[in-house]
Amino acid sequence: MMVVLRRVAHTPTGATPSTREGRLVPSIDIRCMIISTPTQKPRRSAMYVPAVNTRALAKVCSLDCDAVIFDLEDAVAPGMKDAARRNLVELFASARPARQELVIRTNAIGSDDFAHDMAAIAQCRPHAVLVPKVGAGHCFTAVAAAAAAHGLSHTLRLWAMVETPAALMALDEIVRAGLQTTPRLDCLVVGTNDIAKDTGVFPGDGRTFLLPWLMNIVLVAKHRGVCVLDGVWNDFADVAGFDAEALQSVKMAFDGKTLIHPTQVAPANRAFSPSEPAVAEALRVVAAFQRPEHAGAGVINLDGKMVERLHLAQAQRLLAIHDAIDARAKTSP
Repeated sequence: MMVVLRRVAHTPTGATPSTREGRLVPSIDIRCMIISTPTQKPRRSAMYVPAVNTRALAKVCSLDCDAVIFDLEDAVAPGMKDAARRNLVELFASARPARQELVIRTNAIGSDDFAHDMAAIAQCRPHAVLVPKVGAGHCFTAVAAAAAAHGLSHTLRLWAMVETPAALMALDEIVRAGLQTTPRLDCLVVGTNDIAKDTGVFPGDGRTFLLPWLMNIVLVAKHRGVCVLDGVWNDFADVAGFDAEALQSVKMAFDGKTLIHPTQVAPANRAFSPSEPAVAEALRVVAAFQRPEHAGAGVINLDGKMVERLHLAQAQRLLAIHDAIDARAKTSP
């Protein structure tokens, strides 16, 4: 997140004018709010692709999304699960997409399909496995055992859906358990549709009644240092609605958004990319702290503005995301 400073005249109770009055405080430029874990690759846009849809699978390589989630769960009817798994094995063997982060969403842990899913994953070797319906930390035990059995423990990343009341109630315990698991938890994915279904909470009106839960998910993710992706916007024909919800996601400090249609990729990438003014300001902050006269300084004066080292850390994080996005763009066909 980049910070633009503004001057306010305010003296809190107990503060003296010499220490507080007229001090410089941050004023947030919403377009600059790109908060992410320091080592995270861009995950601005994560497209769900039904593994049973061969036409959609054939178009994956042309998508400009940062991640593709090949879905073996909700998007695949029970009688089509085997065919969907065969589709993925064939795709990864013949035309493995090279530009995106590749994720496979399994069926629920403990189901017969989950064991078959993990066997297919062992053949596909995606970057990550997305586990649905996680309700407690012990759920990851089955994932760890299956990964070890297939030799995936140290090559696979673990993603987890947050989509049940149980997950909302025990999220910090779940994340702590996932961070101690091999493969290690790397990303949380919000399932807003399932949350609304299971709780009966109305999901409209700008998600007003979901916001407390969504913000708690973000808080746990940031506290524990894992990526967090917002849920889907269902009406892909409503472009303005998607843009509004994506902006809300940015303001809430999500790292990206899950998608259901190719037309949502470009708007999501724009929303979650640092703006040009933010990049320019970040470069100025970094350059200022690199000056010899500012070596070891905790606070500096930059063109009449007080800039602290926390702003430097924010600037460096924003530039790292910008560089990663730029590097990915250079690999585009």
